[in-house]
Amino acid sequence: MSLNLHLLRLFAAVARHRSFSRAAEALHLSQPAVSKGVRDFEAQVGSRLLERGGQGGVTLTEAGGLLMRHAATLFTAERAAEEELAALRGLQRGSISVGASTTVATYQLPPFLSAFHKRYPGVELRLTSGNTRTIAELLSARELDIALVEGPVDDPGIEVRPWREEEMVLISGPDHRLARATVPITMEAVADEIVLISEPGSGTRDVVLAALDAHRIVPRSILEIGSTEAIKQIVAAGFGIAIVSAAAAADQIALGRLVILKPRNFAVRRMLTRLSLPARQPSPPAAAFDALLDRPPV
Repeated sequence: MSLNLHLLRLFAAVARHRSFSRAAEALHLSQPAVSKGVRDFEAQVGSRLLERGGQGGVTLTEAGGLLMRHAATLFTAERAAEEELAALRGLQRGSISVGASTTVATYQLPPFLSAFHKRYPGVELRLTSGNTRTIAELLSARELDIALVEGPVDDPGIEVRPWREEEMVLISGPDHRLARATVPITMEAVADEIVLISEPGSGTRDVVLAALDAHRIVPRSILEIGSTEAIKQIVAAGFGIAIVSAAAAADQIALGRLVILKPRNFAVRRMLTRLSLPARQPSPPAAAFDALLDRPPV
Protein backbone atom coordinates (compact mmCIF):
# COMPACT_ATOMS: atom_id res chain seq x y z
CA MET A 1 0.00 0.00 0.00
CA SER A 2 1.34 3.44 -0.94
CA LEU A 3 0.08 6.43 1.02
CA ASN A 4 -1.69 9.23 -0.81
CA LEU A 5 0.42 12.24 0.20
CA HIS A 6 -2.37 14.73 -0.51
CA LEU A 7 -4.71 12.89 1.86
CA LEU A 8 -1.87 12.57 4.39
CA ARG A 9 -1.51 16.36 4.36
CA LEU A 10 -5.24 16.78 5.02
CA PHE A 11 -5.11 14.35 7.94
CA ALA A 12 -1.96 15.98 9.38
CA ALA A 13 -3.55 19.45 9.19
CA VAL A 14 -6.63 18.28 11.09
CA ALA A 15 -4.43 16.55 13.68
CA ARG A 16 -2.29 19.67 14.19
CA HIS A 17 -5.24 22.04 14.49
CA ARG A 18 -7.41 19.54 16.41
CA SER A 19 -10.31 20.76 14.28
CA PHE A 20 -11.69 20.14 10.78
CA SER A 21 -12.85 23.74 10.41
CA ARG A 22 -9.52 25.28 11.45
CA ALA A 23 -7.62 22.86 9.22
CA ALA A 24 -9.87 23.74 6.28
CA GLU A 25 -9.27 27.44 6.89
CA ALA A 26 -5.49 26.94 7.05
CA LEU A 27 -5.51 24.87 3.85
CA HIS A 28 -7.90 27.25 2.03
CA LEU A 29 -10.29 24.37 1.38
CA SER A 30 -13.90 23.73 2.27
CA GLN A 31 -14.61 21.76 5.43
CA PRO A 32 -16.57 19.06 3.55
CA ALA A 33 -13.58 18.54 1.25
CA VAL A 34 -11.25 18.10 4.22
CA SER A 35 -13.69 15.76 6.00
CA LYS A 36 -14.09 13.61 2.88
CA GLY A 37 -10.32 13.51 2.37
CA VAL A 38 -9.75 12.26 5.92
CA ARG A 39 -12.49 9.61 5.56
CA ASP A 40 -10.92 8.43 2.30
CA PHE A 41 -7.50 8.33 3.95
CA GLU A 42 -8.79 6.29 6.90
CA ALA A 43 -10.34 3.86 4.42
CA GLN A 44 -7.04 3.63 2.56
CA VAL A 45 -4.97 2.83 5.65
CA GLY A 46 -7.66 0.61 7.15
CA SER A 47 -7.69 2.27 10.57
CA ARG A 48 -9.56 5.00 12.35
CA LEU A 49 -7.07 7.85 12.83
CA LEU A 50 -9.20 10.51 14.53
CA GLU A 51 -11.87 10.46 17.20
CA ARG A 52 -14.53 13.09 16.53
CA GLY A 53 -15.59 14.97 19.65
CA GLY A 54 -18.13 17.61 20.48
CA GLN A 55 -18.10 21.09 18.90
CA GLY A 56 -15.98 19.89 15.99
CA GLY A 57 -12.92 18.91 18.05
CA VAL A 58 -10.86 15.82 17.33
CA THR A 59 -8.24 13.69 19.09
CA LEU A 60 -5.73 11.23 17.66
CA THR A 61 -6.23 7.50 18.02
CA GLU A 62 -3.22 5.29 18.69
CA ALA A 63 -2.92 4.63 14.95
CA GLY A 64 -3.28 8.33 14.23
CA GLY A 65 -0.50 9.23 16.67
CA LEU A 66 1.83 6.65 15.10
CA LEU A 67 1.12 7.96 11.62
CA MET A 68 1.64 11.59 12.70
CA ARG A 69 5.14 10.78 13.96
CA HIS A 70 6.06 9.33 10.57
CA ALA A 71 4.33 12.20 8.78
CA ALA A 72 6.45 14.75 10.67
CA THR A 73 9.63 13.00 9.53
CA LEU A 74 8.34 12.73 5.96
CA PHE A 75 7.35 16.39 5.73
CA THR A 76 10.66 17.46 7.28
CA ALA A 77 12.56 15.48 4.64
CA GLU A 78 10.38 16.94 1.91
CA ARG A 79 10.97 20.50 3.10
CA ALA A 80 14.71 19.87 3.43
CA ALA A 81 14.83 18.71 -0.19
CA GLU A 82 12.96 21.81 -1.33
CA GLU A 83 15.21 24.12 0.67
CA GLU A 84 18.40 22.47 -0.53
CA LEU A 85 17.26 23.05 -4.10
CA ALA A 86 16.57 26.67 -3.17
CA ALA A 87 20.09 26.88 -1.72
CA LEU A 88 21.46 26.18 -5.20
CA ARG A 89 19.82 29.42 -6.25
CA GLY A 90 21.53 31.37 -3.46
CA LEU A 91 18.73 31.14 -0.86
CA GLN A 92 16.38 33.03 -3.09
CA ARG A 93 13.53 30.79 -1.94
CA GLY A 94 12.69 28.56 0.99
CA SER A 95 11.31 28.95 4.49
CA ILE A 96 12.46 28.78 8.08
CA SER A 97 10.47 28.26 11.29
CA VAL A 98 11.93 30.10 14.28
CA GLY A 99 10.64 29.42 17.78
CA ALA A 100 11.52 31.45 20.85
CA SER A 101 10.35 31.75 24.42
CA THR A 102 8.19 34.81 24.89
CA THR A 103 10.77 37.24 26.31
CA VAL A 104 13.35 36.28 23.68
CA ALA A 105 10.80 36.61 20.86
CA THR A 106 9.68 40.02 22.11
CA TYR A 107 12.93 41.72 23.11
CA GLN A 108 15.96 39.84 21.74
CA LEU A 109 14.99 38.33 18.41
CA PRO A 110 13.46 41.19 16.32
CA PRO A 111 16.82 42.69 15.14
CA PHE A 112 17.99 39.25 13.97
CA LEU A 113 14.75 38.62 12.08
CA SER A 114 15.09 41.98 10.37
CA ALA A 115 18.75 41.37 9.46
CA PHE A 116 17.97 37.92 8.05
CA HIS A 117 15.08 39.25 5.94
CA LYS A 118 17.24 42.03 4.51
CA ARG A 119 19.90 39.50 3.54
CA TYR A 120 17.54 36.79 2.23
CA PRO A 121 14.25 38.52 1.32
CA GLY A 122 13.00 35.50 -0.63
CA VAL A 123 13.13 33.17 2.38
CA GLU A 124 9.83 33.02 4.26
CA LEU A 125 10.17 33.56 8.01
CA ARG A 126 7.74 31.98 10.47
CA LEU A 127 7.95 32.91 14.16
CA THR A 128 6.36 30.99 17.03
CA SER A 129 6.56 32.21 20.62
CA GLY A 130 5.66 30.32 23.78
CA ASN A 131 7.15 29.32 27.09
CA THR A 132 10.37 27.33 27.24
CA ARG A 133 8.58 23.99 27.63
CA THR A 134 6.41 24.62 24.57
CA ILE A 135 9.36 25.62 22.38
CA ALA A 136 11.31 22.50 23.41
CA GLU A 137 8.31 20.30 22.59
CA LEU A 138 7.84 21.93 19.17
CA LEU A 139 11.53 21.40 18.39
CA SER A 140 11.33 17.73 19.40
CA ALA A 141 8.34 17.37 17.06
CA ARG A 142 10.50 18.87 14.28
CA GLU A 143 8.11 21.77 13.83
CA LEU A 144 10.91 24.32 14.35
CA ASP A 145 14.22 24.90 12.60
CA ILE A 146 15.62 27.35 15.17
CA ALA A 147 14.77 27.35 18.89
CA LEU A 148 15.86 29.98 21.43
CA VAL A 149 14.82 29.86 25.08
CA GLU A 150 15.40 31.65 28.36
CA GLY A 151 15.16 28.79 30.82
CA PRO A 152 16.75 25.43 31.58
CA VAL A 153 15.85 22.43 29.41
CA ASP A 154 16.35 18.92 30.77
CA ASP A 155 15.81 16.66 27.76
CA PRO A 156 18.48 14.14 26.70
CA GLY A 157 17.26 14.36 23.11
CA ILE A 158 17.95 18.10 22.85
CA GLU A 159 21.34 19.77 22.60
CA VAL A 160 21.57 23.02 24.58
CA ARG A 161 24.15 25.67 23.58
CA PRO A 162 24.78 29.07 25.19
CA TRP A 163 23.67 32.05 23.11
CA ARG A 164 23.94 35.29 25.11
CA GLU A 165 23.90 36.36 28.73
CA GLU A 166 21.15 38.63 30.02
CA GLU A 167 20.74 40.74 33.16
CA MET A 168 17.64 40.36 35.31
CA VAL A 169 16.41 43.25 37.47
CA LEU A 170 14.19 43.59 40.52
CA ILE A 171 11.43 46.11 39.76
CA SER A 172 8.63 47.97 41.51
CA GLY A 173 6.35 50.87 40.83
CA PRO A 174 7.83 54.33 41.58
CA ASP A 175 5.47 54.83 44.51
CA HIS A 176 6.16 51.46 46.11
CA ARG A 177 7.48 51.60 49.68
CA LEU A 178 10.78 49.96 48.66
CA ALA A 179 11.27 52.49 45.86
CA ARG A 180 10.79 55.34 48.33
CA ALA A 181 13.06 53.85 51.00
CA THR A 182 15.71 56.25 52.31
CA VAL A 183 18.02 53.48 53.50
CA PRO A 184 19.52 50.55 51.53
CA ILE A 185 17.02 47.76 50.88
CA THR A 186 17.59 44.50 52.76
CA MET A 187 16.75 40.96 51.74
CA GLU A 188 14.32 40.81 54.65
CA ALA A 189 12.39 43.73 53.18
CA VAL A 190 12.19 41.95 49.82
CA ALA A 191 10.93 38.79 51.51
CA ASP A 192 8.08 40.77 53.08
CA GLU A 193 6.60 41.50 49.63
CA ILE A 194 4.26 39.89 47.10
CA VAL A 195 6.43 38.64 44.22
CA LEU A 196 4.88 38.27 40.76
CA ILE A 197 6.20 35.39 38.65
CA SER A 198 5.41 33.77 35.31
CA GLU A 199 3.33 30.64 34.80
CA PRO A 200 4.70 27.06 35.13
CA GLY A 201 6.71 26.09 32.04
CA SER A 202 8.19 29.56 31.71
CA GLY A 203 11.97 29.79 31.66
CA THR A 204 11.83 33.14 33.45
CA ARG A 205 9.87 31.54 36.29
CA ASP A 206 12.56 28.89 36.81
CA VAL A 207 15.31 31.54 36.83
CA VAL A 208 13.40 33.77 39.27
CA LEU A 209 12.66 30.94 41.71
CA ALA A 210 16.31 29.84 41.58
CA ALA A 211 17.44 33.44 42.23
CA LEU A 212 15.11 33.81 45.21
CA ASP A 213 16.36 30.52 46.62
CA ALA A 214 20.02 31.48 46.05
CA HIS A 215 19.48 34.72 48.00
CA ARG A 216 17.45 32.88 50.68
CA ILE A 217 14.35 34.93 49.98
CA VAL A 218 11.02 33.34 50.87
CA PRO A 219 8.36 35.83 49.70
CA ARG A 220 5.35 36.54 51.85
CA SER A 221 3.24 35.61 48.84
CA ILE A 222 3.70 34.63 45.20
CA LEU A 223 1.28 35.57 42.44
CA GLU A 224 1.42 33.77 39.08
CA ILE A 225 0.80 35.94 36.00
CA GLY A 226 0.60 34.69 32.40
CA SER A 227 2.99 37.11 30.69
CA THR A 228 5.91 39.46 31.32
CA GLU A 229 3.95 42.39 29.90
CA ALA A 230 1.13 41.79 32.36
CA ILE A 231 3.62 41.51 35.23
CA LYS A 232 5.16 44.86 34.26
CA GLN A 233 1.80 46.62 34.11
CA ILE A 234 0.62 45.22 37.46
CA VAL A 235 3.88 46.13 39.20
CA ALA A 236 3.80 49.60 37.61
CA ALA A 237 0.34 50.03 39.12
CA GLY A 238 1.88 49.56 42.57
CA PHE A 239 1.04 45.92 43.27
CA GLY A 240 3.97 43.73 44.31
CA ILE A 241 7.49 43.44 42.92
CA ALA A 242 9.05 41.21 40.25
CA ILE A 243 12.32 40.02 38.74
CA VAL A 244 12.26 40.42 34.96
CA SER A 245 14.61 40.75 32.02
CA ALA A 246 16.37 44.12 31.96
CA ALA A 247 15.51 44.36 28.26
CA ALA A 248 11.84 43.70 29.01
CA ALA A 249 11.68 46.41 31.68
CA ALA A 250 13.65 49.06 29.78
CA ASP A 251 10.68 50.73 28.07
CA GLN A 252 8.64 51.23 31.26
CA ILE A 253 11.72 52.31 33.21
CA ALA A 254 12.41 54.98 30.57
CA LEU A 255 8.82 56.21 30.96
CA GLY A 256 9.19 56.39 34.73
CA ARG A 257 6.49 53.77 35.34
CA LEU A 258 8.94 51.25 36.80
CA VAL A 259 12.09 51.57 38.89
CA ILE A 260 14.93 49.15 39.58
CA LEU A 261 15.36 48.12 43.20
CA LYS A 262 18.94 47.38 44.27
CA PRO A 263 19.23 45.36 47.46
CA ARG A 264 22.75 44.79 48.73
CA ASN A 265 24.59 41.92 47.01
CA PHE A 266 21.61 41.14 44.80
CA ALA A 267 22.55 40.31 41.21
CA VAL A 268 20.83 37.94 38.78
CA ARG A 269 22.03 37.00 35.32
CA ARG A 270 20.86 34.20 33.08
CA MET A 271 22.04 32.52 29.92
CA LEU A 272 19.76 32.49 26.90
CA THR A 273 20.30 29.27 24.96
CA ARG A 274 19.94 27.70 21.53
CA LEU A 275 18.28 24.30 21.27
CA SER A 276 18.86 21.76 18.51
CA LEU A 277 18.39 18.07 17.72
CA PRO A 278 21.88 16.50 17.50
CA ALA A 279 21.09 14.07 14.67
CA ARG A 280 19.20 16.60 12.56
CA GLN A 281 20.94 18.19 9.60
CA PRO A 282 19.97 21.88 9.44
CA SER A 283 18.46 23.19 6.22
CA PRO A 284 20.44 25.91 4.40
CA PRO A 285 18.16 28.72 5.69
CA ALA A 286 18.44 27.34 9.25
CA ALA A 287 22.22 27.16 8.95
CA ALA A 288 22.30 30.75 7.67
CA PHE A 289 20.08 31.98 10.50
CA ASP A 290 22.10 30.07 13.09
CA ALA A 291 25.29 31.69 11.79
CA LEU A 292 23.66 35.12 12.04
CA LEU A 293 22.95 34.53 15.73
CA ASP A 294 26.68 34.40 16.39
CA ARG A 295 27.16 38.09 15.66
CA PRO A 296 25.22 41.28 16.46
CA PRO A 297 22.77 42.23 13.68
CA VAL A 298 23.55 45.33 11.63
